[in-house]
Amino acid sequence: MTDADPEFDPLNHTLSEPHYLEDLEVGQRFVSPSRTLGESSFAAFQMASLDNHPIHYDVEYCRRMGHPNLLAHGMQILIQTAPGAGMLPHVLGVNLIGLIEQSSKFLKPVYCGDTVYPALEIIDLTSGNTTGVVTVRSTVHNQARQLVMEGEQKLLVRKRSI
Repeated sequence: MTDADPEFDPLNHTLSEPHYLEDLEVGQRFVSPSRTLGESSFAAFQMASLDNHPIHYDVEYCRRMGHPNLLAHGMQILIQTAPGAGMLPHVLGVNLIGLIEQSSKFLKPVYCGDTVYPALEIIDLTSGNTTGVVTVRSTVHNQARQLVMEGEQKLLVRKRSI
């Protein structure tokens, strides 16, 4: 290509300068965009998860079971807090090695039509030789300001080279 721009480097086309473990602080918060979970979200999750329980796709079944609408699968709520769903992986950039641990508690039901507000907050930083572990508290609230899910995730992150 003769018309390539020598000034442009796709590797530098990032939302943030990459941060190392040392650049992070306990208490930093990373919110993800709010999302209203509609029928298409439920259908896509059912296809991806292969979960065939009617509580996730049959409104009439849900009503017979005492629910006002389709009930979200817990994993459908958990994925809202995936580090890649928000800004954290853009802040870490190439220094994010990977997710190494995850736990969660599902506290209240989430139904089709609910809006969820996911967030991650750094609660611990553990330094190793060349890498460290970032522990984040993951939360999801609904439109009624209720905490519907909480948990922890641990991410392996590079330290600065000495």
